[in-house]
Amino acid sequence: MDHPLLVSYLRWIVLFPLIGAIINGVFGAMLQKRFGKKAISIVACSVIGLAFIFALRAFFHLVSVEPEQRYLLDSVLRWIHIGSLQVDIAFAVDPLSGIMILIVAGIGGLIHVYSIGYMRDDEAYWRFFAYLNLFSAAMLTLVLADNLLLMFVGWEGVGLCSYGLIGFWYKEHENTTAGNKAFIVNRIGDAGFTLGVFIIFWSLAESGHGTVIFRDLSHTIHYLEGQMVWGLPAATLAALCLFVGAAGKSAQIPLYVWLPDAMAGPTPVSALIHAATMVTAGVYMMARMHFLFSLSPVALGVVATVGALTALFAATIGLAQFDIKKVLAYSTVSQLGYMVLGIGVGAYGAAIFHLMTHAFFKACLFLGSGSVIHAMGDEQDMRKMGGLREKMPLTFWTFLISTFAIAGIPPLAGFFSKDEILWQTFSGGHQFLWLLGFAAAAMTAFYMFRQVFMVFFGENRADEHTQEHLHESPPVMTYPLVVLALGAVFAGFLGVPIALGGSNIFEQWLAPVFAGGHAGPAVQHHIEATEYILMAASVGIAAAGIFLAYLMYYRRSVSPDIFTAVGGGVPYRAVFNKYYIDELYHATAVRGTLAFSWLSLNFDRYVIDFIVNGVAKVTARVGWAVGRFDDWIIDGLVNALADVTFGIGNRLRQVQTGNLSIYLYVIVGAVAAAQFLPRIPVEVLLPVIMLFVALVVVIGIALWLATRRIPWRLMFTKEGVSQLR
Repeated sequence: MDHPLLVSYLRWIVLFPLIGAIINGVFGAMLQKRFGKKAISIVACSVIGLAFIFALRAFFHLVSVEPEQRYLLDSVLRWIHIGSLQVDIAFAVDPLSGIMILIVAGIGGLIHVYSIGYMRDDEAYWRFFAYLNLFSAAMLTLVLADNLLLMFVGWEGVGLCSYGLIGFWYKEHENTTAGNKAFIVNRIGDAGFTLGVFIIFWSLAESGHGTVIFRDLSHTIHYLEGQMVWGLPAATLAALCLFVGAAGKSAQIPLYVWLPDAMAGPTPVSALIHAATMVTAGVYMMARMHFLFSLSPVALGVVATVGALTALFAATIGLAQFDIKKVLAYSTVSQLGYMVLGIGVGAYGAAIFHLMTHAFFKACLFLGSGSVIHAMGDEQDMRKMGGLREKMPLTFWTFLISTFAIAGIPPLAGFFSKDEILWQTFSGGHQFLWLLGFAAAAMTAFYMFRQVFMVFFGENRADEHTQEHLHESPPVMTYPLVVLALGAVFAGFLGVPIALGGSNIFEQWLAPVFAGGHAGPAVQHHIEATEYILMAASVGIAAAGIFLAYLMYYRRSVSPDIFTAVGGGVPYRAVFNKYYIDELYHATAVRGTLAFSWLSLNFDRYVIDFIVNGVAKVTARVGWAVGRFDDWIIDGLVNALADVTFGIGNRLRQVQTGNLSIYLYVIVGAVAAAQFLPRIPVEVLLPVIMLFVALVVVIGIALWLATRRIPWRLMFTKEGVSQLR
């Protein structure tokens, strides 16, 4: 991994879907109008198909080299080179991202094909596939990024695209509200992700090893040991901040509330977001940053606890839902809790294994529910369904297989992956968390088979018009179901544990990535005995859940009212209403934000604006007063003094008459004054001179005003000043 294998084709895994998004997004309306929806389908499905082919090429390239050399790097171009921050737009494939691109492009491609039939009557067909391609490009960017900043670009990209896809039918207020909710809740998580990246980079930069490139971080992350940020260990704080981001994307407590509402989007969107792409982004990110989380037992403990609580919490809500897609939504939240639990106990390989198997059976379940909704005329209430197994045999069998898989029944995929997480949780000393996961497994089996019995068995409870039009979905929708069901059957055999005679190929494949990240094993002969017991208990509890669902919703020998009446119905109402979490958030976070916004608005309007406008008015008044003072007093006095001086000079000029006798009198007077004035004391002479000068000035002004014919009373008025000018 220190010397990656340089290639130049990884970029096309991202570029092909991006090109498809541009073609359909810019020219789609014209193409659809001129060539029909088939042209849109060809573009959208072909580009994701090409991305899958290149993903296969990268995967087999990894297979062909030695485990320690399994790192392909495609450096596209220089991006940010500022000081110690050296980041390029570069894509990398190692055993972990190699699995992820196959899941995203492969299962995403099947969802594209399924969408051809599901969305065929939608007028905005071109826009839907443009969003779908762009979403795939963003998710592939996230997975292939060789650094945290480029991962964040894909991270934000899937959030933006999910906003458009969830609210695709934007004319209905419920859909736009769900899109807004997903976008806003994810922004909360993204703030944590961003802060975590900053803490990692700047903390490492202080030790001279600032980087955000994954392969470099794996070697330099130990420099965080001993560093403190805000009084907390830097590694712990950074890991917890990244986990906030993961909780937003992967729908963990308390940021899970957006995911059930995301069911407002078209069913293919639900399958794409909930199965193979967006919700797995947080789990993948934590697996990618496993070397950071392994530095902090505190952070791992928080992650494991939140994961186990989420698995159980969401499972309890799923027990009482009647919307076919909402049941699957809470199932997704619960299964993501298992994956996060796996990360928290250091079972990184088991978490990714469950991510992979879950992608198959959950995509099949969502697309199967879409097939049912399509046949039922957009009806989603399971209380109005029933008896569909005869009308929709292919949908029924694929749905049933995937239900067995998610319930953890051997030898289907979910059994191997879920059991591995539970086993590593127990063997790692987290018995209480194992108990939470164990209880969630029982509930999962119950509510999933409750769904099967309500939808496919018994009498159909729809209206006559709907019953007359019940039919199996077209092949373009059922063939992807078959492929996904096959994955739900066989994908688990990649991770058969040693206790069952396997070699856990999947874990061996990921070993170079997670080297040193697993919890240490206990004594082998004790482990196998305990593992068999726990395995049998897990299957037994799942079987018990299935049997209870069979008695209640197929045989109807046990009434659900027995359970709904427990505690006066309070627990049931709490579960049915999803513990009133949405109402709580609305009463606190939403109303609090609105109240703060209202206060800010009125503070700005009545305080800030009052101060600003008041200062402006006072300044204007002062300016007016200064202007008047300047015009009337300063300018008036200056101009008046000038005019008086001119007038006096004009009058004195008349003294120069040219008469010699007058000149002689002046000379005589001057000589007399020269003889007489020195004898007068200075204290007498100065006042006399000043009085004389003042008298001359006053007389001069009076004479000047008389010549201008200006009354004294107007001298210092605006009118008088204007006349003076």
